[in-house]
Amino acid sequence: MGNPDTNATLIAAVSDLQEERALALVRQRMAAGDDPLRIIEACQEGMRQVGLRYERAEYYLAGLIMAGEIFSQVMDLVRPSVRRQVSGQASGRILLGTVEGDIHDLGKNIVNMLLSCHHFAVHDLGVDVSPVTFAQHAARLQPHIVGLSGLLTSAYDAMRETVALLRDQGYEGPIIIGGGQLSEEVCRYVDADYWTMDGVAGTELCQRLMAAIPSAVS
Repeated sequence: MGNPDTNATLIAAVSDLQEERALALVRQRMAAGDDPLRIIEACQEGMRQVGLRYERAEYYLAGLIMAGEIFSQVMDLVRPSVRRQVSGQASGRILLGTVEGDIHDLGKNIVNMLLSCHHFAVHDLGVDVSPVTFAQHAARLQPHIVGLSGLLTSAYDAMRETVALLRDQGYEGPIIIGGGQLSEEVCRYVDADYWTMDGVAGTELCQRLMAAIPSAVS
């Protein structure tokens, strides 16, 4: 695992949009045998800081786009290592999507990649997904877990409507909401079962939930 100083250096490189430095640091940590999930966590924190700088008007849209490109390249570097360190055992079915009115997909795509590496069968509905679409696919796929992603605070009402419709139509499995601005209060408002703010924690949560379901992968 990377030490705090190493993490701070990588976080700063990402948040300062230093593409070559960030990628070089990731390569160094991978070569040293660091846990790729911890590397992803550090980069996610850098991305979170980029978002805060954008909100403070220190960065503009071009900065967000560049940060996304840096993170995409990081994911390409760590993906093979993540796949090698997990077992080949199938894990379960997950229905995933960004809720209606929100088109952010970076966090969702990270979760998708990590879950897929852990051999979950992920059905990603994309972005701006209506409650009805979620409910229709849940009825057809019978997922073990449903994950609703949203970055905008305006997405909370769409999350709430989606959860309500899923429950009304008989879905009884865990519903997780994910996004960089969530809290326990938001989770209660949405009426979801769990919430998470980053992809690594969300993946670990899914693994714990699946472990508690007898004969889940059937």
